[in-house]
Amino acid sequence: MPPGNGSFVTEFILVGLTDLPDLQLPLFCLFLVMYVVTVLGNLGLITLLGLNSHLHTPMYFFLFNLSFIDLCYSSVFTPKMLTNFVSKKNIISYRGCMTQLYFFCFFAISECYVLTSMAYDRYVAICNPLLYNVVMSPKVCSSLMLGSYLMAFSGAVAHTGSMLRLTFCDANTINHYLCDILPVLQLSCTSTYVNELVVFIVVGINIIVPSVTIFVSYGCILSSILHISSTEGRSKAFSTCSSHIIAVSLFFGSGAFMYLKPSSAGSMDEGKTSSVFYTNVVPMMNPLIYSLRNKDVKLALRKVLKLQISADTAMAT
Repeated sequence: MPPGNGSFVTEFILVGLTDLPDLQLPLFCLFLVMYVVTVLGNLGLITLLGLNSHLHTPMYFFLFNLSFIDLCYSSVFTPKMLTNFVSKKNIISYRGCMTQLYFFCFFAISECYVLTSMAYDRYVAICNPLLYNVVMSPKVCSSLMLGSYLMAFSGAVAHTGSMLRLTFCDANTINHYLCDILPVLQLSCTSTYVNELVVFIVVGINIIVPSVTIFVSYGCILSSILHISSTEGRSKAFSTCSSHIIAVSLFFGSGAFMYLKPSSAGSMDEGKTSSVFYTNVVPMMNPLIYSLRNKDVKLALRKVLKLQISADTAMAT
């Protein structure tokens, strides 16, 4: 299959995060450490949530899926990014670029809707606690996750499909460290009107729907918390939401900075820096945020560690 509809480009060159030679090795070490922490943190959280039956609740079901998405999401581009730090020429094939773009969009949109589902879960838990088990039944939770993945699939297909129809003539240098939508669009030698329309519609839907749902959910949550008479009750309610608020702020805040600005060369350079937050920092921070600020997860971790120590001691004796 030829690359694109009459496209002359068979490969792209990724500029990377920076072109300064002295920064390549330090950045390689930094992002390698971040990736290792991301993989170990998310794999550890997935394992912990799977092994502990008392964590098989709606809230941790969504957290399990969030960790899975973060693990896959960071693995779409970080290994290539690390390779580029130590390579002389950062090349990615046309097919590789389109594949990376598809999975980048898929997991990014998935994360938007999983965070939205988690906000709805907290809303039901705090505002309608007596109906929680009925409203957040296993069937509802599965439907929410299926809807999240279907929205991600349709959005990723729309972005990648519209990108495949473009022609790339001579320009093949992507001003980014991954095949993101806006930097690739800048290289096309044909009209990108349809692509810009797709970005406007798909990104608009996937920003507005989650954002409105999250804001409405937390508006109702805040109202309910203010009506709680005891200070201890308010503190407990706030603590159950604080981790999610931090995760949402990091992901949506850095994403909005990238996509809600005019796409010029200067803004693209700034966008590369901000994109580090939603591509590398957020997947690394999520397991830390949800484990260090969650009593149930910390208790489960202590139990697993005690069992492991007991098993090691038994084997030694």
